[in-house]
Amino acid sequence: MRCCQVTRRPAWPSGPRAGLQVPPGDPHSDPRSPAGVSCMVAKLARTCSLRIRPHTLNFILADSAAGGGVSMWCELPQENFFSEFQMEGVSEENNEIYVELTAENLSRALKTAQNARALKVKLTNKHFPCLTVSIELVSVSSSSRMVTHDIPVKVIPRKLWKNLQEPTVPDSDVSIYLPVLKTMKSVVEKMKNISNQLIIEANLNGDLNLKIETELVCVTTHFKDLGNPPSASENGSEDRSPEQMAEVQVDIRKFLQFLAGQQVNPTRGVCNVVSHKMVHFDLLHEDVSLQYFIPAMS
Repeated sequence: MRCCQVTRRPAWPSGPRAGLQVPPGDPHSDPRSPAGVSCMVAKLARTCSLRIRPHTLNFILADSAAGGGVSMWCELPQENFFSEFQMEGVSEENNEIYVELTAENLSRALKTAQNARALKVKLTNKHFPCLTVSIELVSVSSSSRMVTHDIPVKVIPRKLWKNLQEPTVPDSDVSIYLPVLKTMKSVVEKMKNISNQLIIEANLNGDLNLKIETELVCVTTHFKDLGNPPSASENGSEDRSPEQMAEVQVDIRKFLQFLAGQQVNPTRGVCNVVSHKMVHFDLLHEDVSLQYFIPAMS
């Protein structure tokens, strides 16, 4: 992977530094591996922020919902992914690092490490801030060779950290378990040829509807008996009947992008509908959690 050359040397704080060593051989399609996580994130966001803390890593997309953008919060615990992990933040009180990167660059680098003997990722400064991925590959003759990818990153100043915190999840009108995501993706791909807008409806009886409406046609796909999380009835309005639908209208392309990022069905998937405001998806891939927010269309 080639990196762009810059003539001016960006300021790189002397404090933050981090390094980690990943167990080799993780398939890039598995969202429970670092390569799989980066592949999923690359499908959801062109650029994103990476927050490094002593015990967790987060991939963050903080587009303003008010501006029509989506938001993402992906979290993975370092102890379940890395055999070695060392980091030093700005200070003891602010022991964390924030960088911005192109997600596809990280995904491409980690894909080449699928059959690696060892994989190391470090924050470095090679005339510009980088996330350096070092991969030890083994040839047929059992000899090894090193491959290095220098991924340019942008160090995010501390004054902007407040904009990259875990999103507040609003109280939902209805929470419902998701059906098989590949089935939903197949349905929505056909619907996008008819309309750019998708209506998501759900109730406390475990019913989920995907609907498009135009002047000429109305198409609805029904998912029955999905079930509702135990907290759904507690969070929902006491005046809401189990049959009453909560609905939100979203950009069908943004919803399809979310579905396209899920290569493997999650261990658990929940859809939280805030009527006419947003839909919040909460997925768990064993140790990896993903929250994805799509605002309603005005």
